[in-house]
Order: sequence, then structure tokens, then C-alpha cells
Amino acid sequence: MKIHRYRTGIESGKTTRQTIYAITDMTSRQASPQRLGQLARGHPGIEFVHHVRDTTFAKDASKIRTGHGPANIATLRNLEVKTLRDAGHHSIAAGLRQASYTPFTRPLDLLGLT
Repeated sequence: MKIHRYRTGIESGKTTRQTIYAITDMTSRQASPQRLGQLARGHPGIEFVHHVRDTTFAKDASKIRTGHGPANIATLRNLEVKTLRDAGHHSIAAGLRQASYTPFTRPLDLLGLT
């Protein structure tokens, strides 16, 4: 099944179309595009990580756009979020601030590398 998603760029005002292919064991009556869209967007954990990346890490303002750079940075940001959550931080921004107070030791402590 094909799902089309349209987005309009904030700066350019240009509308782009993204085609998403979905494989499911639902019948064609059960798997309407609206239902598949609801299922895809219904994962709050995924949306939360995107929200944290967008707000705390200013992902949309990033200048890293070529090669494997964006995927590598996303992986590092996910590691930061998970490490801070595992350390008991409820606010990623507050956890990053706390880690920045001792930048040569605190990140290594959080990763268990000291």
C-alpha cells in the first residue's frame, strides 16, 4: 500500500511529496491510508524523540546535511537522550546543562567510562 505525505518547507514555501510504502497483514478494508497513517503516527515514543531532537538539539537548524553526517549525528543525539534518561534525568536540556558544568568528566561518568 502506498501512502503520500505532503510537507511545505518553512523557509522555501515549497511543497514536497513523500511516498511511504507499507506492508501489513491487515485486509484492504482494515488498512485504509487513514488507518495506516494513524498507526504510523501513533507511536508516542518515536514522536517524543523527534520532539526532543527538534527542540533541545535544534535539529532543524543543523548545517550537517551531506553524506552520512545527518545519520551519524542523529545516532549520537539518540545516545545522549538514552544515556541521560538512564541516569534519571527527566529533562534532557537540564541533563545537558549539568553535564556541561564538568565537560571533561561528567559525560564519561554517564557512559561508565571513568
